[in-house]
Amino acid sequence: MDDLNVFERFDAAGRLRLPGAETAFGDLPWNPHQAFEGVELKHLVTGRETGGQFSCHLVRVAPGKTIGTHAHPTQTELHEVIAGGGVCVSGGARLNYEPGVVSILPKGEPHAVEAGPEGLHLFAKFIPALL
Repeated sequence: MDDLNVFERFDAAGRLRLPGAETAFGDLPWNPHQAFEGVELKHLVTGRETGGQFSCHLVRVAPGKTIGTHAHPTQTELHEVIAGGGVCVSGGARLNYEPGVVSILPKGEPHAVEAGPEGLHLFAKFIPALL
């Protein structure tokens, strides 16, 4: 199974299982990013399910599109690259993003993400929850 199929499997067939409850990720909507064109998020786990402790989101960035420089003043962010590629600029460094890469973006650290020609597909996790 290639990397994009792994991402698509989470998107279409993934599930959040909790005692007494289950959410099918295929039933959740993709949401266009409010500030960055060509960026969509699917909110898999929100602060509602975790008491505000963390959240987890599928993120897809269209080929050549950018999540511009921004910071999360109260959240540490973790990226897990599943498919595609690109670059994250954080802490003055350019971090190459390819499947299997994990990066940690400290709270308050300005960062940006640029998708390569295949686009970029990742999990973004926030501690505490972004939403």
